[in-house]
Amino acid sequence: MPDTASRPDTPRAPSTLCDPLAAALARAGLDAGIAALHPMADTGLAHHHLWLEREDDDWVARLPKQSQMRLDPAANLAYQAACFTRASRGGHAPALHGLLPPGPELPRGGLLVDAIHGRPARLPEDLPRLAEALASLHTLAVPAAAARAPLLSPADPWAAMREEVGEQARFLDQAELDDAARGLIEGELAALPRQLPPGPVAEPRLISFDAHPGNFLVTEDGRAVLVDLEKCRYGLVGFDLAHASLYTSTTWDLHSRAELTPDEVAAFYRHWLEATGLAGEVETLLACRRAMWLWSLTWCAKWRASHRREQDAQRRGEDWSATLSDDALIAHVRERVDHYLSVAAIEHVRREHRELHRLLTP
Repeated sequence: MPDTASRPDTPRAPSTLCDPLAAALARAGLDAGIAALHPMADTGLAHHHLWLEREDDDWVARLPKQSQMRLDPAANLAYQAACFTRASRGGHAPALHGLLPPGPELPRGGLLVDAIHGRPARLPEDLPRLAEALASLHTLAVPAAAARAPLLSPADPWAAMREEVGEQARFLDQAELDDAARGLIEGELAALPRQLPPGPVAEPRLISFDAHPGNFLVTEDGRAVLVDLEKCRYGLVGFDLAHASLYTSTTWDLHSRAELTPDEVAAFYRHWLEATGLAGEVETLLACRRAMWLWSLTWCAKWRASHRREQDAQRRGEDWSATLSDDALIAHVRERVDHYLSVAAIEHVRREHRELHRLLTP
């Protein structure tokens, strides 16, 4: 089992999920060779995870708590199945082994994927490995537009990102922000460019859109594996590079937490550019970095405004109710959200952005 599943002090997925999962596996005819089920660490707001010991290779069951893509249970599973199927072709993501349809045991169903034996990413030393894992995703052949479904593939990924950030920014009114913090965020939103110049890094490619370091495990042979794939889309690679190296990402997860220097972040970008062979439009990559940061900040406002709501009894789509996760996880998220929405954290990222611009532009 992976390091993150074996920590005795880490909250676990409820053991009450073992029997429903066993029944769902039997109903789907996917229970052959399974010796034991083990609840794993409850570290995310979107899934419970259970480790399946098998006679051959172990699996992990991903049981959705909600759909961050606002999809009904069946569509959510189909979307995630496409994410794993496509991303695993690059060699740095788990392969998909089966799908558990929504049913009486598991109302949101589940996915069965490769279990990855590995440790959490250590920053900054693992940054080159993360860059290589993302490069494996970003250099995959992009199918014709008609063949990209069910994954999102907006005609203009930058405009779609601006729209998504703007939609989340509506929660700023409900987030009880400090006036100074609100003013800084609004100033950054207004500074986003209306459009990006054409170039290799402005073309849509398969991206994770959830590439924060806590979503990687590093295997014994030094390969970084992106294990959480539910929000893939055909978009701009700069969003992934940002999410892997932003302050709001590298200080999110308890087991991979680190505060990177601008020099370390710049080296990460250069390593990715070398691994992909893409000509880097640095201004485009940095614009994507600012947009991803603002996506994260407005998500924080959304979560702050939404997490006290009751759980959706009909289990339809998106649901940020705190009742779906362990109390310790919710306390951690609340502390991080409060910090990222503070003036001090916002100013920290603004300073880093200016320094990165100096380091990466001629």
